[in-house]
Amino acid sequence: MKTISASVIFFVFVMFMCSSNAFSQDKKAPNFSLKSVDGKTVKLSDYKNKVVLIDFWATWCPPCRKGIPDLIELQKEFKKDFVVLGISVDSDTKGDVPSFIKNYGINYPIVYGDESTAKLFGGVSGIPTSFLIDRKGNIVDKHVGLVPKETFVTTIKSLLKKQ
Repeated sequence: MKTISASVIFFVFVMFMCSSNAFSQDKKAPNFSLKSVDGKTVKLSDYKNKVVLIDFWATWCPPCRKGIPDLIELQKEFKKDFVVLGISVDSDTKGDVPSFIKNYGINYPIVYGDESTAKLFGGVSGIPTSFLIDRKGNIVDKHVGLVPKETFVTTIKSLLKKQ
């Protein structure tokens, strides 16, 4: 019984450490070069001087699907100096991504990522996982799991005020 209790406590601790705000701030975001759904090469550096929300997701992920309408709204609301960049981790279902984008009305760029892309960000323990990057290219926030839209709005507004 003690082993089970210790395991549960350890699991809760690990989940806490992987969750929002347990991320060291002002770490430079890694630049990457990934193919978009339409075959173009997209680099993080393409969005220099913008606030970027990177979202690791998959078509088969229920929390990812639930959060997509909020990401669409964020892209509409903050379109000038902000971009959502979706990184699809669909490997076996990669062919489903283009029709999924169309069906959901996704209005932000989607690129295909893989395990090596996730490793660049220190690993992704679950999806959705999102990273907020400031105009200077620093990762300032990380969230594992579904995040309320208002949490993103507050941070994005703060980052957009900074020059």
